[in-house]
Amino acid sequence: MSIPDTTTRRSLIHHPDFRRLWTGDAFGQLGAQLTALALPILAVQQLAATEWEMGVLTAAEYAAFLVIGLPAGAWVDRMRKRRVLIVADLVRAAVLGAVVVTAATGHATIPLLIAAALVVSVATVFFDVSHQSYIPGLVGLDHLVEGNSKLQATASVAQVAAPALGGLLLRVIAAPALIAITVVTYLISAFAVGRIRQRETPPHPDTRRPLRTEIAEGLRFVVHEPYLRRIVACTSLANFGNAVSTAVLVIYVLRTLDLGTAAYGAIVSASAIGGLLGAVVAGRLAQWIGEGRIIPLSALVSAPAAALVPLAATSVIPAVPLLITGGAAFGFSVIVYNVAQVSFRQRVCPPPLLGRMNASVRFIVWGSMPIGGLLGGWLGTHLGVLPTLWVSVGFMALAALPVVLSPLIGMRDLPGAPFSTPDRRTSAPGSR
Repeated sequence: MSIPDTTTRRSLIHHPDFRRLWTGDAFGQLGAQLTALALPILAVQQLAATEWEMGVLTAAEYAAFLVIGLPAGAWVDRMRKRRVLIVADLVRAAVLGAVVVTAATGHATIPLLIAAALVVSVATVFFDVSHQSYIPGLVGLDHLVEGNSKLQATASVAQVAAPALGGLLLRVIAAPALIAITVVTYLISAFAVGRIRQRETPPHPDTRRPLRTEIAEGLRFVVHEPYLRRIVACTSLANFGNAVSTAVLVIYVLRTLDLGTAAYGAIVSASAIGGLLGAVVAGRLAQWIGEGRIIPLSALVSAPAAALVPLAATSVIPAVPLLITGGAAFGFSVIVYNVAQVSFRQRVCPPPLLGRMNASVRFIVWGSMPIGGLLGGWLGTHLGVLPTLWVSVGFMALAALPVVLSPLIGMRDLPGAPFSTPDRRTSAPGSR
């Protein structure tokens, strides 16, 4: 696949194919956030899900990253990534449409939601691996940071708008109706991506090697690259801890704190506002602090921010302000961390290996989430919701150690192409 020369462009806003990808990503992110809000609420409010059932549902949402995460990268490297993105959107729209129909007719069940989450997770694996591997070839390696920042900002806007909008809509419509809206957003996403004109040339079949060999190459690159190895360890532990809390978070807010769906939507929106701010300033922070040390410093913020969630159960400070503050700080730190580490791994990896590298990373960092979800459901059942949230905080603290206790804390620059920011005259504002 050829990498276009975009150095003469003042902005990726003037890049037609990037605008189409950006549009599709915006609607896809909106749909994903509405789904993440509506499915757990449907399970808790209308289907009376238990802590264990919510843990299984959380695990199902990420199970595919653990089961097919590695071969997906090798498969994606053999495919046209634009086509994979379109098919993934259409599959997610069809599955969620089936959930809407069964819920509207009174036939929805927890096992059905879990099955739907599993199928959606498979489609999401292919979408995410293709998405990250598609960006460098679409916008050029010099524009990765700007490009990643733009798409990360779009994701954060969706995270702000979707929960707030969803919380308001849930006052007048049921969760299945909200899920129906996500079906439309996925269809729009597929249409926008389908309008991208650049055509990829996949590797010739004669150049393919055994699948096991190609998978091993991607995994070997991740394991042997010293800085990437530490980053992946940090992200995997953090995602594990986050999944533990996610399994019981809706029950905690709606049942334990009795805050209601509108308050839950506002809390999630606050987290996304922090993420949006992080996406806007990520490039400047990396330039000011250093792209190496910004990774451990942002990782250090996550545990204290997460600790504000269980602290909201105390009567000392009102629950909602604590949850909003913790969510905003957590969202900010996660997005700053993600912009830095995703841009680094995209530019340090050889282009023919991008799909397998991204899949290997996803296998490790997202594959921990179904295990964390199951643990969260088990702990919530046997220890209670509040102790489960404190266990999650402990894992978040441990997660920072691989990058804090490493040379990254003293490094300004990381290996690879020069770090680009929106201030550079030769760079074009770009995507995630």
